[in-house]
Amino acid sequence: MNEQSLLARSIKNILMAGVGSAFLAAPTMAQQTDVNSGSEEEVVSSASEQRQAENQDVEKIQITGSRIARIGASAPSPVTVISGDDLVETGAMNIGEVLSRLPALATTFTLANSGRFIGTAGISTLNLRNMGTDRTLVLVDGKRHVASAPGSSAVDTNTIPSSWIERVEIITGGASAVYGADAVTGVVNFILKKNIEGLDVTATRGYAENSDYSNEKYTFSYGTNFAGGRGNIAFSAEYNAQESLNALDNPWTATSYGSFGWESLYGPRTDEQLDDPAYPDVLTLPNAGYYAISTAGTTWNPFTGGILGTFNPDGSYRDVYTGDVVDPARLFCQDCDYINLRQFSEIQPEFSRVNYNLKGNYEINNDMNFYYDAKYVKSEGQNIGQPFFRFFSLGSAANNYPYAVKRDNAFMPEGMANQMDELGVPFLGLSRMYNDAGRRIEENTRETTRAVAGLEGMLNQDWSYDVSLVWGKSDIERVNGANVILQNMEWALDAVDDGNGNIVCRSEEAQADGCVPYNPFGQGMASDAAQDYVTTTSIGTSEIEQVVFNATFSNSFLYELPAGFIGFAGGVEYRDESSVTVEDDFAKTGATFFNALGETDGSYDVSEVFGEVTVPLLANAPLVQQLNLDAAVRYADYSTIGGATAWKLGLDWTINDELRSRFTYSEAIRAPNIDELFSGQSQSFANVDDPCKVSNLANQTAESRAQREANCAALGVPAGFDSSYDSATLETLVGGNPDLMEETSESITAGIVYSPSWFEGFSATVDYWEIDIDDTISGIGFQTVLNRCVDAESVNNQFCDLVTRDPATGEITLIRGFALNIARSLNSGVDFEMSYDFAALGGQFNTNLIGTKLIEAKDFPFADEPDNFTDYAGVLGDQELQLQFNINYSIDNWAFGTRTRFLDGVDLYTPTALENNPNPSNYMEYGSYAVTDVTAGYTFDNGLGLTLGVDNFFNRGLPGTTTGTGAGSAIYDNIGRFAYLRASFNF
Repeated sequence: MNEQSLLARSIKNILMAGVGSAFLAAPTMAQQTDVNSGSEEEVVSSASEQRQAENQDVEKIQITGSRIARIGASAPSPVTVISGDDLVETGAMNIGEVLSRLPALATTFTLANSGRFIGTAGISTLNLRNMGTDRTLVLVDGKRHVASAPGSSAVDTNTIPSSWIERVEIITGGASAVYGADAVTGVVNFILKKNIEGLDVTATRGYAENSDYSNEKYTFSYGTNFAGGRGNIAFSAEYNAQESLNALDNPWTATSYGSFGWESLYGPRTDEQLDDPAYPDVLTLPNAGYYAISTAGTTWNPFTGGILGTFNPDGSYRDVYTGDVVDPARLFCQDCDYINLRQFSEIQPEFSRVNYNLKGNYEINNDMNFYYDAKYVKSEGQNIGQPFFRFFSLGSAANNYPYAVKRDNAFMPEGMANQMDELGVPFLGLSRMYNDAGRRIEENTRETTRAVAGLEGMLNQDWSYDVSLVWGKSDIERVNGANVILQNMEWALDAVDDGNGNIVCRSEEAQADGCVPYNPFGQGMASDAAQDYVTTTSIGTSEIEQVVFNATFSNSFLYELPAGFIGFAGGVEYRDESSVTVEDDFAKTGATFFNALGETDGSYDVSEVFGEVTVPLLANAPLVQQLNLDAAVRYADYSTIGGATAWKLGLDWTINDELRSRFTYSEAIRAPNIDELFSGQSQSFANVDDPCKVSNLANQTAESRAQREANCAALGVPAGFDSSYDSATLETLVGGNPDLMEETSESITAGIVYSPSWFEGFSATVDYWEIDIDDTISGIGFQTVLNRCVDAESVNNQFCDLVTRDPATGEITLIRGFALNIARSLNSGVDFEMSYDFAALGGQFNTNLIGTKLIEAKDFPFADEPDNFTDYAGVLGDQELQLQFNINYSIDNWAFGTRTRFLDGVDLYTPTALENNPNPSNYMEYGSYAVTDVTAGYTFDNGLGLTLGVDNFFNRGLPGTTTGTGAGSAIYDNIGRFAYLRASFNF
């Protein structure tokens, strides 16, 4: 009997027992179904003795394991699996932290870096291949899950019950044909335990060595059968929390750095030295920072730009000490009166989460099973940033500076007043971090409710079905505290003596408004009443809702060919998504320091039909033990973009018992999400260089300069224009685009699986993958907008339409941006894994090495310009080589384990950037990096278990100057050696 026939009959027996699936009946499913079903005796109780024997044969060829293992040996698409045990046997705060350490996933939104954007603090989303969280589809038991980020499809892994996770399957490459849109780079499928019996409780507490950081995790799970074993019901509750960790509280991140121009330290460079890496443009030095701003306040002359003085904590006036190492152009000094801005950086946020889950199933009859689950999750994440500030400014920006300190300010110290008299100036500028008004704090509360109900079973001996309804809702509240009211602050700072010895706000309008004068000279000199007057709390809310209906029918034995059975699965799906964001009425007017955000109110629905087939082509032939063809197609009709089709082909070629190869080609889609389509215009800010400045024109070729000069003149920019106004960030507006269409991608995977009989316990897989996304939805960089505006043949182009300039000065006052189907992304690499399990030293060893070699990570800003790209492979966030090596040893009741992560060294600048400037800095790269975690545990016979673990056992520090809070740098541990104790009990 050929292998396909043997496997097909085995699966048929399982299906007859009432187990439905949306997957095709393939050899892999035997392994998958075994995990969720009862004992083998229950599954095949009505089958013949011959088929029982066949099921035992199936088990022999499965590649299984309780640790990270590649199953997929019989599936055309590579599948990486991590067990539920691995997700909890760690000191990491949540399961997203653990998964993001896998080589295939990027650390885009971990706890360390989740506060990079407004409204994202505490969220933990997944990003396969670092190609975007919206291109990674997250499923739970093969079903969609409501999003956690407004307007997107990104799922917060905090919403998934960690104690119920059986395993997580990560599928590489476009899978839209099977699962629908968003599965462009792949799928992460959380598979939960099916029948939960007994009590399982855990308590984990951990502490860091380098700081006072600690975290705690508690889980409770109880399940029981009822109705004579025909039904099962279970409940779980989880809680985990951590306090915030400030950068100054960890010695790795406490040091301040400043950037100094070479010329400021060593004088002019020769022409030969200008592009020599030994003579970098900028040197980053420790114990340095800005001397032109402080928490006490630093004064400057807006007429000359000179830095004048600062204040002692009590408000008295003194000179600024700039030390011996100073860069006046960049305003940095070393070992001087500099401000350490890292005091305003939290490298770990305050975070807490509660997760309640209920699930169960009931066998109505032998051919029908009812299942359901429900959850409520509440997570709270906090981000504390810099306080309100006003910084050094020159040119017209200084002339219009609304926070200048006038000579008659009633709070002005005597020393400052004397200096102003000596200079003969009517006002001075004040650069200050208004820490006494409070650091800007954002508190995000996410409440997720989800319910699933379905029926699965057999229509007859061959046809199975699974019909389900999913409803989910996420309610999000974002509270932004210490938000400065700009007009109130301007009024409060302009304080005068009313002639009767009372200090009041100068403006009569301000006095009528209840203005309270604000003393900015020194630290903590402002009264509580003044602080209350200049600040407000802004609240924004979002509501995300999802409804999914799915009906899947499958037949693993549609027709028998000489090489085995044809299998088929198909069905329909309807999905409705909506997202509404409402911003604070006052803040959205632009009257506060907080960004004026646009509101979103959008929805769409999609109806889909899909089908899959697996065809055994050949069996028991020379060099072909089994050859299967897999195909899938899915047609979707969107209310937004219309019709779209995704499809894939796969070839599974078993050469012999030891060697198997697999190939897939797929075309996937991603429909634009609600935020990309419908988001209102939001205020933001960008660092750009005005290409019309004389200093920037001087860097162009003669031809390019002539073109730019002509276009700049046409835009009204005066001759000789060289304002430094763009040294500060410029205002931008960004928003949605309802005319967007779908992204399309082509994915290729090709790999081999080797399990040699001569090397028992060893297996290896190698898979090449390539993902090419066209019509990528992307915003155009604001600098690109400016450059393309003036590089075109005339100013009558789409880029100039996005730029507004002041007709009097020629300075840019606003840049607009919105997403377009304009870009392209191309990533490729090789995944590999080696596993070796063996008995030694009286116990059992399980070892595993998993890695990814990144070949290319190219971003094309314009898809129709194939030679215009930036390759990020080998750049921070896209390491060329990542490895994870696991060793586990168990003997009797003891279990020991180590996990080591290795990251290749990375460049800090892209090849494109280095082509333009080969020596920008003395910090050009981070070296290779490795972190080892260890665990040791003992399980008592009464069900009590104790595990002691140490993450970052060797206390490996951060590379370079990073704090480990960036999109790419969060892959580095910024906590340090962290020990935890986990107690568990189950029966």
